[in-house]
Amino acid sequence: MSEPYVLVLYYSKYGTTRQMARAIAAGLESAGVKAKIRTVPEVAVVTSEVLPSIPLDGDLYATQEELQDCAGLALGSPTRFGNMAAPMKYFWDQTATIWLSGSLQGKPACVFTASGSMHGGQETTLLTMMVPLLHHGMLLLGIPYSEVALSQTVRGGTPYGASHVSGTAHDQPMSSDEKTLCIAQGKRLGLLVRQLAVAVN
Repeated sequence: MSEPYVLVLYYSKYGTTRQMARAIAAGLESAGVKAKIRTVPEVAVVTSEVLPSIPLDGDLYATQEELQDCAGLALGSPTRFGNMAAPMKYFWDQTATIWLSGSLQGKPACVFTASGSMHGGQETTLLTMMVPLLHHGMLLLGIPYSEVALSQTVRGGTPYGASHVSGTAHDQPMSSDEKTLCIAQGKRLGLLVRQLAVAVN
């Protein structure tokens, strides 16, 4: 039997959400849980070209099987008018078979996002990203205020999940608080995955 893993599934247009995914994966691994980092392909307005099933660079595309078999999920997307980006929404729109099987029920999950500006829809994006996970019966967790960085951050960071303000040119690195919250969220998810594994066994 293969080693249990948490799927860190993200979409990133300019690389900032990918940076967050890496920090969350570091938090997972600090909790002793394997992280599998995956992304989703772009979508086009019209079908003009078939892209290769393996991206030319960056992380591999997630498969439905990787989602179905994960022990937990960290889901990330940049905000698009207060909602997840179309490529991520499209990926979730294809998960009816997984929903019918109930294979995600009872598995823990968290969400994270990035925006180009303050008050750019981060919290509504996090909340709307939770909706398909609730339909799948997943157990959602956020970031508690016992994490000191949540109270002292002046940029990203919410109790609904980690967030990052990347600037209108998407060139701002994560602040120390933003990175701390990503790592803390990953660690919290990893610890819950381990606790649930012990409870089942």
